[in-house]
Amino acid sequence: MTKLHEVKFPAECKTLPDGFWSAVDVWIKKPHVVNKRLCGATETPSEEVGTENLGVLLDPKSTYSHDVLSFLTRGHPTVLTHGQENTWTFSVRTFIPKVNCYGSTSHKEFVLKDFDRLQVTFVPFEELASGEVCQKIANVYQIRLVQRDMEEWFLELRVLAAADWACDGVAYPRLVWLSSTLLPRLLRWAAEPTASQFKSTLSLLPVEKYGRMYQQLKEKYRALVKVWPEVTDPEKFVYEDVAIATYLLVLWGEERAEKGVTDKQSFVDLGCGNGLLVHILSNEGHPGKGIDVRRRKIWDMYGPQTCLEEKAITPGEGFLFPATDWLIGNHSDELTPWIPVMAARSSFACRYFVLPCCFFDFYGKFQRRRCGTSQYKEYIDYITEVSQASGFHTDEDCLRIPSTKRVCLVGKSRSYAPCDGDQAEERRASYIQSRRSGSGSGSGSGSIVPPRPPSATEGDGGEHDGDGERGAGDSGCHDIGDMDPAGPPGSDWGAGFQPRERVEKVRNCAALPRDFVDGVVLRVAKALLGLAEDEGQSNPGPPTSTAADDVIWNQGESMSVREVAELLDHSTLLRLKSECGGLQTLLKNNHQVFRVEGGRVHIRDWRAGSEERGRGEVKRGRPVASGALKTRSCWFHSQHPQGCPLEAPQCCFAHGPQDLRPSTKPLKKMKWSAV
Repeated sequence: MTKLHEVKFPAECKTLPDGFWSAVDVWIKKPHVVNKRLCGATETPSEEVGTENLGVLLDPKSTYSHDVLSFLTRGHPTVLTHGQENTWTFSVRTFIPKVNCYGSTSHKEFVLKDFDRLQVTFVPFEELASGEVCQKIANVYQIRLVQRDMEEWFLELRVLAAADWACDGVAYPRLVWLSSTLLPRLLRWAAEPTASQFKSTLSLLPVEKYGRMYQQLKEKYRALVKVWPEVTDPEKFVYEDVAIATYLLVLWGEERAEKGVTDKQSFVDLGCGNGLLVHILSNEGHPGKGIDVRRRKIWDMYGPQTCLEEKAITPGEGFLFPATDWLIGNHSDELTPWIPVMAARSSFACRYFVLPCCFFDFYGKFQRRRCGTSQYKEYIDYITEVSQASGFHTDEDCLRIPSTKRVCLVGKSRSYAPCDGDQAEERRASYIQSRRSGSGSGSGSGSIVPPRPPSATEGDGGEHDGDGERGAGDSGCHDIGDMDPAGPPGSDWGAGFQPRERVEKVRNCAALPRDFVDGVVLRVAKALLGLAEDEGQSNPGPPTSTAADDVIWNQGESMSVREVAELLDHSTLLRLKSECGGLQTLLKNNHQVFRVEGGRVHIRDWRAGSEERGRGEVKRGRPVASGALKTRSCWFHSQHPQGCPLEAPQCCFAHGPQDLRPSTKPLKKMKWSAV
């Protein structure tokens, strides 16, 4: 037996020993968060086993059996049991590799927890398809929590036979990886245990099925990365939609098995964006279509079998889908709270899946009320509340996608019987009305603000914008859950909803009048420099002092963004608020004058790193083309009381009209070309 490595806990750590077991459980149940070659693991329920029965778990013919028993029972119990017999809990963990490199052989481990000695031992074995078991005693390892001098805590890694350790990098990682990666991660988890506000990933699915299907779909659709026609990151969008499609396909497969049916579910993706999710689901045999307010260039690549419609979606009787099994909202923004309602009103059998992103209520932006939790968690709770008010039993899950917004909600069944549909509809209508009036209450309730101006982003949200175009109304698209225009007269339950506009507007403060922007910049700069409104020179000329002079150049003070906002009048703030990002965006756009960090605004001092900046080598952390030098006037030369802190040859901005150069043609954006 070898003690391979140990790490020491901080002296101020107050979470032990409970934090140790929390960290161990993460490694047992979610090994993929550390070992990226794993998709996950399954674990059998824990059972108790006494000392006399430990040998049953091991191969009695193995020459290592005695060594393993000694390994398990070595050392005195850390936790006193008052004369009770020492017991272990054991379970069996089965690894699920991302890529099946083991064929039909299953790689498993006995997981033995000794709560008295504060240790957990992993005894690996392999199970062949025939049922034969082969133990890998040489790869037995142990993680132990040790307290010394009644004060210091250490985390130890012990190995039964380091010299005989066999490594394959998947189920059997390298010893150096266990020491340098796993052990420090366990220490961090144990020292700072944080209970997640959300459920574990893929809690509603069999992880092994998800892992296998994800690898199959990733291989099948990875060629799209090379021919992606948009300016957005192809790897993010392709693999994210592959992961979402995998989730839905496994979820629907489990649903068919539960119901004993073979017909594949139909779907409508509301706010389908680039349409890739629709394309994958359709290719995998599910009849369906996608609808979005704006077509994308990539739509043309999918072919006629992928049904995509360009149409603005307004909740109402004209947008119900009585023949559709599932409604999908993937980053559907302002449609998100409406999707459970639309599913409930489409038919009693209609289900839904939503992946919320941006925070919208029924008729405007969602306004938070709870300060004890994150805005994202509060919004997820709110959509759950909408779902329950719409009559759904609501499940929450967490996807494995490269996004910070990865919690989905699934409504598979109703909380009322079909005969109670009228009463359920009354509750739905009452809830929507309460949100319209701003009197809603509950765990996720916020307040309503007036409907926002029509936005430029698309129905698939902030993480799915900038995609291509294609027309709508292809043949074959309208036999899948056609919209039911029939409804009682005046059934305008979506009145007041603002759909997205087809034409994208620029709303990043770049379209504001130059004199308006210059006025805001000057007012903020004077406040930072400690000048009164009437102080300063309109054109002071060359600086009155340089680095060699005794006079110190005024760098000004810093102010919070809130304090800066208080400098401006109400009409100016309203005008800025109509732009995405508002005041902070304007300040960041004026990078020459201001530096915004950590929520505070500073006057930028170009002397910091002036050697590089003076040569035009660095700008915002990126190279500056030589043709961009001197194409804009230096704000400090004309507005700062002491002028620019740099001499004209060192400054990359123009010191006066004679120093100004005509701007060259801007570089074109690099696009992905088809290969």
